[in-house]
Amino acid sequence: MRRPVDAPASAAMVVICLFWGLQQVAIKAVANDVSPILQAALRSGVAAVLVWLFSRFVAQDKWLSGVARGPGLVVGALFCVEFLLIAEGLRWTTASHMVMFLYTAPMFAALGLHLRIPEERLTRTQWMGIGLAFAGIVVTFFGPMNAGASASRGQLVGDLMGVCGGAAWGLTTVAIRVSRLSEAPAAQTLFYQLLGAFLVLLPLAAMTGQLHFHGTALGWASLGYQAIIVSFISYLVWFWMLTRYQAAQLGALSFMTPLFGVAMGALLLDEHLAPSFLAGAALVLTGLLVVNSHARLRRVGYRSSSA
Repeated sequence: MRRPVDAPASAAMVVICLFWGLQQVAIKAVANDVSPILQAALRSGVAAVLVWLFSRFVAQDKWLSGVARGPGLVVGALFCVEFLLIAEGLRWTTASHMVMFLYTAPMFAALGLHLRIPEERLTRTQWMGIGLAFAGIVVTFFGPMNAGASASRGQLVGDLMGVCGGAAWGLTTVAIRVSRLSEAPAAQTLFYQLLGAFLVLLPLAAMTGQLHFHGTALGWASLGYQAIIVSFISYLVWFWMLTRYQAAQLGALSFMTPLFGVAMGALLLDEHLAPSFLAGAALVLTGLLVVNSHARLRRVGYRSSSA
């Protein structure tokens, strides 16, 4: 039985969320040295190799057979779409906006699970939370993006890509939950996602002329950070924690990520945070917390009534 989140787990989640929030900032910071789509491809390829080696020789996982050509392809494709949208979107919008819109993923996951799994049907309170999150997206989209000026069309396109990236992430959660991958070792599912992104994004970068790579110290550091710290270590720690602690509590703590991302974008990239963006972001986070927290309370109530 998974136990409640304790102090060490909470501290670990703070560090993980800080790493995740900094990821979009790292991509944006070196975009002139390494194209974002090439960054996504290279970091996915390196992390895929590390995950396979870890699973094979350290964890010695027993991978499920017969899932690579079905659910494995689906989650690989969705992960690829997610990072393609992130990479392309960061060419147009800020890292702060991208991380905020990307973390609409729980809303799309909740909607998808509502349609596919009877036990995951949304309650009235959760629908209200989704309504709040959607209102926040609208406020952020149609409010002024910088002092005295309307958002450029490019900024809106980048923001829309962020929302679509969040949808792809949310659908990945659904695809895992409704398939045999829900029974697979975490490393196996992560490997399919990373490998899919590498195999598609690298040729796509070549076909679109986005292979420019200037080997600056910052560029190498960003790639190493994304591949080793984020895609390999933090993802495996996160999946391990999901097997030990209550997922709903971990999910609530994960909402620190967009807060860190927005703060890091402002501090490290000097990104302007318009009042409309901050108001919209607050609505989005509040709505998603309502959806997530109510789901947790409902599961607690169910366990109590069944005891």
